[in-house]
Amino acid sequence: MSRKAKHFILSMDGGGIRGIIPLRILEALDGRLRRAGVTRPLHQIFSLICGTSASGLVAAALAAPRNGGAGGEAAGTLSDLRHFFEVEARELFTYSFSKRLGRFVTNPLGLFDERYDARPLERMLKDRFGWTSMASALTHVMLPAYDIERRNLVMMSSAPGADGARPDDYYFWEAVRASMAEPSFFEPARIDNLTRGCNEAMISGSAILGNPSMAAYAQARRMGWATEDIVMISLGTGHASGRAFEFGPACRWGALGWMLPSNGAPLLSVLQDGHAAAAAGLAEQVFADLDGPAYYRFDGELPPEAEEMDNGRPGNLILLNGAADRIIRDQTLMLDELAALIAASCEEAEEAGTSAGKEREAA
Repeated sequence: MSRKAKHFILSMDGGGIRGIIPLRILEALDGRLRRAGVTRPLHQIFSLICGTSASGLVAAALAAPRNGGAGGEAAGTLSDLRHFFEVEARELFTYSFSKRLGRFVTNPLGLFDERYDARPLERMLKDRFGWTSMASALTHVMLPAYDIERRNLVMMSSAPGADGARPDDYYFWEAVRASMAEPSFFEPARIDNLTRGCNEAMISGSAILGNPSMAAYAQARRMGWATEDIVMISLGTGHASGRAFEFGPACRWGALGWMLPSNGAPLLSVLQDGHAAAAAGLAEQVFADLDGPAYYRFDGELPPEAEEMDNGRPGNLILLNGAADRIIRDQTLMLDELAALIAASCEEAEEAGTSAGKEREAA
């Protein structure tokens, strides 16, 4: 008798442009799977995909149907997403003093507004996802955000709740816009709740859930997945422990200095990195104590100058790709082990499907 099918969960940390690191790790995993003969698309491998900040875009692109669902293809491939981080993101994260000055003319406090205009991001998301809603996802997907009017964490998801009830539905493009609405970088997102017929004001959930792996695990358990059948794959966006916020300058920052993107948005950086590290440690301990779920965490050190969430310049992308290369090299044995586990699970599923087909024919 074959073993029960595994539920592979993909969780990706927030980090803005640093989201290229989880993407590179996914490319390395996908390459190993293809060499092992696994040709399934990623949405047929992962039972749940979760991401926040720019990793929310990666999660949505891998789970949303292309062209509204025709052909069963995902809205984005890994190469499409690589192009986003290396080309499109550079245009989105382009600071223009002339544009900021224009806003200052109509809004005297405009120089203290969000650093980037959200309209180019919104156009890009509409082009990529159209008006497809999360209810049509090819696999379960979850994007955390924070409702600033109702003051609560919102898990925009296609996955059902504990009672089997369908979750509130959102347009994919708007859910990603909310996921990427990092305070001080982009203004909050006003998005439509299609189920309730209202709109909600959201900011990115990354400051609260920089590492959403435990939220993804909680969702898996709500859907009734047994702990021993869960395989959690958690991809980090790097941590720059060598980048210190000096005591003296920090004392002089004041409230504004802690939030200024030109200052590296220290408060957001500390919150995201602190939560990501805490969640990673918690997940490792919880999964070890449960003696059931398999847990794979991929993360590593960043050069201090590569920590900024919005630096899409070519030189910084070289640093981020270099960091990804080191993570893949240092954790290559774990990547090999994970690829072998996925390949074995896919083979078992195919054998089970073949056996079931023969039984139906015999009947």
